Amino acid sequence: MKHEIVNLEEMKVVGKSIITTNENGKAMTDIGLAWQDFIGNGVYNSIENKLDTKAMGLYYNYEGDMTGGYSFMCCTRVSSENDNLDNVIIPKSKYAKFTVKGNMVTAVAKAWSEIWKMNLDRIYTYDFEVYHNDSEDMDNQTIDIYIAIN
Repeated sequence: MKHEIVNLEEMKVVGKSIITTNENGKAMTDIGLAWQDFIGNGVYNSIENKLDTKAMGLYYNYEGDMTGGYSFMCCTRVSSENDNLDNVIIPKSKYAKFTVKGNMVTAVAKAWSEIWKMNLDRIYTYDFEVYHNDSEDMDNQTIDIYIAIN
């Protein structure tokens, strides 16, 4: 799968976190419910000081690698912290950046299944997806996936 290597500066994000695992497909269910809550229950709309209109899915606090538990956060970039929500600072790091186009759910799931098979020098710190929200058509979205690497 084609990707580029990028260096990103520190980012502040605000949203709502859950703890999940990839075991037995649990993450697919948990993450779907987290997105429903984040968008459907107005969490995204309640976030103040957004830097743009992009939503993000952040993977962090890994218990080792992709086979253990981790935290997942539906979030967006902000200029300052928000009360009553989870606030995380993603440190400056180097990433493998993958860009996919298509359905927000199936295109991302397919991309992750390919990324897991790759021989990336992953560091399992902060990985994230950026949803550009660049189309009204949910089957024609641009999503960037950033994987933290050495």
